[in-house]
Amino acid sequence: MIRFAMLRHGHTAWNRAGKIQGRTDISLDDQARADLHEFCLPTSWQVVDLYASPLDRACETAAIVAGRKPVVVPELVEMDWGKWEGLKGVDLKADPNSEFKNIEEWGWGYRPPEGESPTDVWARLEPWILSLKRDSIAVCHIGTMRILLARAFGWNFLGKPPFRIKRNRLFVINICDGELSVADPDVVRLEAVA
Repeated sequence: MIRFAMLRHGHTAWNRAGKIQGRTDISLDDQARADLHEFCLPTSWQVVDLYASPLDRACETAAIVAGRKPVVVPELVEMDWGKWEGLKGVDLKADPNSEFKNIEEWGWGYRPPEGESPTDVWARLEPWILSLKRDSIAVCHIGTMRILLARAFGWNFLGKPPFRIKRNRLFVINICDGELSVADPDVVRLEAVA
């Protein structure tokens, strides 16, 4: 069995403004950098393989909290939000013609205009994650994390999610015989730098 932990990148200006980032390469903001320098990986996670999405916000978060550069993995890039990238979710939600849905209504086939569905994201993640040979951490994005956690929890993107993704926490799943399952514990906090 392999333990696989996911960490969401630090805040960006677009996060704080409520804009959908997707694959747009927005860097961490200065406050996020300062905040991240107050944390490090828990001792038991410091020697595992370290990976990150190719987007700058994920690579920089990994380097700060782990104190080393991650291996960049293209498959870990954020879900493609197509024409909605750079727009605010609240504005899309208010527009009845946008077809924007809350995550509880997605199902695996929900697709933003010219973007990716959860099924598409899983199709690119599955070969990579099932190829892992050692305990690992990936610094990535909320969309990528949602797909992997949905698989581990057996959630189908309908109804309330069985998890809530917060920053400065590792979300841990197990990989065994080609299957993902929820680890115990499934959430581990980053440690404060002494």
